[in-house]
Amino acid sequence: MNFSLQSVLWLVMLIPSITFHEFMHGYAAYRLGDPTAKNAGRLTLNPIKSIDPIGSILLPLLMFATGGPIFGYAKPVPYNPMYFKNLRKGEIIVGFAGPSANLALALVGSAIAWAGYGVLLMSTSLDLFANALVQVGFTLALANLVLMFFNLIPIPPLDGSSIVPLFLPDSMMRGWYQMQRYSFVILIAILWLLPLVFHVSPIGWYFEYTVYPLLRLLMPFMSV
Repeated sequence: MNFSLQSVLWLVMLIPSITFHEFMHGYAAYRLGDPTAKNAGRLTLNPIKSIDPIGSILLPLLMFATGGPIFGYAKPVPYNPMYFKNLRKGEIIVGFAGPSANLALALVGSAIAWAGYGVLLMSTSLDLFANALVQVGFTLALANLVLMFFNLIPIPPLDGSSIVPLFLPDSMMRGWYQMQRYSFVILIAILWLLPLVFHVSPIGWYFEYTVYPLLRLLMPFMSV
């Protein structure tokens, strides 16, 4: 599969994966008693509602320009933790609902790829169809593992930051929330400035030890 077609397939898999990720944040909050996402019209799988100018357009373009893996994020689904009976527990449940959704889609992608691989082993007349299944399943799994592990980084506004309050005393919570206003600068420095200026890619190194070992475990027949 040539690069341009692979890039198109990657984007086709990425958009619904990001949308489902954000939907699950809103759904988890809704199940915990928070109607904010539903009232804002964000409890939906419509990708247009989730497009973020920076995370859905600028960030993927920056990653493409620097030669890194192309990924991004959608417009965060609004929620109000004051509705939660247990604020810290609710934050964790909502925070990890998105990455959990991506893990589920990665498993679906793996199942699709295995189905295609099984057809390849049994038939030669369906090789084109089987190869397409393998590529679609592989790309769906890869896109979602990248999204999952990227969002597990404990830097706001990423989902991994939701676990930080567990280790903070109440006296430091206000400072933690105030620090979040600078988090985007930190994130851009890690994702873009370090690779561009110092030719060091912490995200690439991180994915080498998270995304790709799990991908090889799920689909050992693929060359990763």
